[in-house]
Amino acid sequence: MTDTGPLFVSSGDLIADRRYKWALDHAARGDFSGAAEILAQTVDLAPRFATAWFALGAIRDRLGDRDGAVAAFVHARDADPEDYHGARLQLARLGAGAATPAMTETYVRRLFDQYAGRYDAALTEHLNYRGPAILTSAVEAAMRAAYWSNSRRPMHFAAMLDLGCGTGLAGAAFRPFVDRLVGVDLSPAMIAKAEAKGLYDRLVSAGLADFLGEEAARDAKYDLVIAADVFVYINDLAQVIAACARILAPEGLLAFTVETHSDAGTKLLPTLRFAHGEATLRAAMTAAGLTPLTIEAAMVRTEKDEPVEGLVVVAACQA
Repeated sequence: MTDTGPLFVSSGDLIADRRYKWALDHAARGDFSGAAEILAQTVDLAPRFATAWFALGAIRDRLGDRDGAVAAFVHARDADPEDYHGARLQLARLGAGAATPAMTETYVRRLFDQYAGRYDAALTEHLNYRGPAILTSAVEAAMRAAYWSNSRRPMHFAAMLDLGCGTGLAGAAFRPFVDRLVGVDLSPAMIAKAEAKGLYDRLVSAGLADFLGEEAARDAKYDLVIAADVFVYINDLAQVIAACARILAPEGLLAFTVETHSDAGTKLLPTLRFAHGEATLRAAMTAAGLTPLTIEAAMVRTEKDEPVEGLVVVAACQA
């Protein structure tokens, strides 16, 4: 899921707000040069108007003015410490600033809150999203093989945690195999959609790092932790994988999908999602004390009708 347009946040100046909307009208008619000129006047009037700076950066970028776009996105970033609009990501995409900046919780929450109402249809009908099915098959295969155990185990889990559960697409796929299903997501709107489906025994709206830390502090244990199309929004997976390992029961499984690339390390894609190299994933799992059972190529979704290069991963916590 991508989002490169600004969501309006008032400048507090009615005249500046009106000029901003006037500029968007020009852009909607295809007059991007006129829109850029009006937005430049708008930020002169309201220098801390992050939404207008972000829109100016996006329009200058569309006009091929990279330096002008970078300058505008820098102003947007500086006027918006929580990076509500994602200016840091745009700067990274343009080769300015940090190459793989962390997405702020404010940005991710806003992104998914606004998509919650059409999320299921967008993924399943337009992006050919197959994450839950791919994860279910990978976990089932790992259970049949039971490489890490002396005997094969049935496809059954006493407790499962669905990281970034969204509206519950992955929860629905795994519910038949789980006694107790817990879901966590940063977006309250997504949690509300998941709650309406009646799949989960517990749902929490929280950031992943905070939630995993709290679960570890109370010594919670899960037999299966999954993350379907979630780690594409996290730049440093080592920390979250280590946090997952701390709440896995002995012989518990961590299963997730990622977008990937042929090089090492982490890369910010033009879609403003992160792709993770296989070597980086292996190192993170080893450091967390997990044993990789499955690391296989997988087409989790499409982007503009083209398959997105991905991996499905299953790792085990040693007894």
